[in-house]
Amino acid sequence: MTQIRGYVGPTRRPGELGIHSLDHFNLVVPDLKVAETFYTSFGLDMRAFGNSLGFHTDGHAHRWGTVTEGDRKQLSHLSFGCFDDDLPRFRDRLQELGIAQLDPPPGFESNGLWFRDPDGSLVEIRVAEKSSPNEKSISNNASGPAGTQTSPNRSAAPAVRPRRLAHILIFTADVARAIAFYSRVLGLRLSDRSGDGIAFMHGIHGSDHHLIALAKSEGPGLHHLSWDVGSIHEIGLGAMQMADKGFSAGWGLGRHVLGSNFFHYVRDPWGSYSEYSSDIDYIPSNFDWEAGDHPGHDAFYVWGPTPPDDFAFNYEAAKS
Repeated sequence: MTQIRGYVGPTRRPGELGIHSLDHFNLVVPDLKVAETFYTSFGLDMRAFGNSLGFHTDGHAHRWGTVTEGDRKQLSHLSFGCFDDDLPRFRDRLQELGIAQLDPPPGFESNGLWFRDPDGSLVEIRVAEKSSPNEKSISNNASGPAGTQTSPNRSAAPAVRPRRLAHILIFTADVARAIAFYSRVLGLRLSDRSGDGIAFMHGIHGSDHHLIALAKSEGPGLHHLSWDVGSIHEIGLGAMQMADKGFSAGWGLGRHVLGSNFFHYVRDPWGSYSEYSSDIDYIPSNFDWEAGDHPGHDAFYVWGPTPPDDFAFNYEAAKS
């Protein structure tokens, strides 16, 4: 039976310059086989090509990222997607702001615009199909009717397979400076923040509450990759799925304040996290979200267990 969907609003904010998606990322890790085991256990489709693995999700053609092998774990670059007619405008903006354009890193040849953010992290803007959602993702937490068993037997529980990359949280030495950069250069907008500790930014052409988040640290690094699933039930199944594979360290189940999503984080072998996320707030392209500055004690999570003591520790910077 075809599900009747509601009205989908415009998928582009007319006349304004801004990226439309976090197109992909590249993560470097010391052991590609370990990465394949972890992310495959998480429910991702890891496809080999060349000397890399690509991140794919169930039922979606997009490649959300790549992982390559190197001396240490490092988020090597972020690539953002823009509309074809906006690329020359982004080139002009970089020139106006005096931001040096760079050659692509070896093995990542493209016609995009490459440059560094204030923390020295490599960023690309490239022409790409919009991969951020054009409407709020469906979350199915429906209860079953009376007289039936709603839950499957554990032996019959399906494997959890995320639907898409939801967002990425990176560390920065200066949150306010990073907000200004990603706003002026990429056209992202501030959704919410908590002082100079953390900020959440969305795309102007319709995106989740945040497609990138920025957390205070001594330097750059990856905190987590967030992957969208269809229900709280799937979050719980995912947590059990990972625990059964030996990946029990993490944080959850809980619900965030800023973004409103339900979550469970699983710690990866390098000290960062992958998050099962569901029912995050959505900001349409024709809606002006009013950004707030929220006190830390009232902005992190509504309910859930106490997070690990080192949840916000940047192991990537510590090992650099």
